[in-house]
Amino acid sequence: MTSQTDLTQQPIPPNGAYADLNGLRLYYEVSGKGSPLFLLPGGMGSTKMFSKIIPTLSEGRQVVAVDLQAHGRTADVDRPLSFEVLADDIAALAEHLGFHRVDVMGYSMSGGVALQVAARRPDLVRKVVLVSFPFERNGWHNDIRAGMDQVRSESASSMIGSPPHAEYMAVAPKPEDWPKLVGRVGDLMRLPFDWRDLVSALTAPVLLVYGDADFMSPGHAAEFFALLGGGLKDGKWDGSGMSRSALAVLPRQTHYTIFTCPLLPVVACTFLDERAPTGS
Repeated sequence: MTSQTDLTQQPIPPNGAYADLNGLRLYYEVSGKGSPLFLLPGGMGSTKMFSKIIPTLSEGRQVVAVDLQAHGRTADVDRPLSFEVLADDIAALAEHLGFHRVDVMGYSMSGGVALQVAARRPDLVRKVVLVSFPFERNGWHNDIRAGMDQVRSESASSMIGSPPHAEYMAVAPKPEDWPKLVGRVGDLMRLPFDWRDLVSALTAPVLLVYGDADFMSPGHAAEFFALLGGGLKDGKWDGSGMSRSALAVLPRQTHYTIFTCPLLPVVACTFLDERAPTGS
């Protein structure tokens, strides 16, 4: 009898590979050539969710898109799922691939992972692009937090047929683990966090990117930017008053559309390629 895994698992793409590290068989895909950019999908997502923007991101740089623990082609293992643990996986992969300095771009849940990589390994991270993630849990809109509180393995059946479920079923080593993944992500997103001090202490420049109809308000984005030293004073004619970090609010974008928005790779590449201002 053919198993469910045999029916659903797809061959590894030519640009895909696995790295054995931290007790995990971590899947990643490499596109383009140049300086490395690690690209981290959102909770329950996989590298496929960035398929529309990777071609632009990989023009002139090497994009390393990663399936985090329990996501996509990376199977789950018996260890905690936390922002810090996932961040250490990314740092370990960078070192495994021989990189000494990298950029990191994370969407939604992986925005928290990207921040933790930068905080834990300032020697490794050059710049960060953070897409649709708050600096504290209370930054999410109230109804979004309430929804996250309901994400448990028991509710996984209600997500059958959704885009994340379809992606997972197509590539996961154990498609039957879908409820486990949903429960894992729900547990992580229920954890309280307030990273004001962590953000203020970052040494890497950060680009914050949000939709104007995102999971958090533009006001939260502005407060986040201020923690990075942005928007606190006039930038001046020569740019000397500008922060080394930056803020972009993309028009007519939601949390569900921003990761495929054509503007996202444009603002990300502009930030990654520019010489940082000499301001704060």
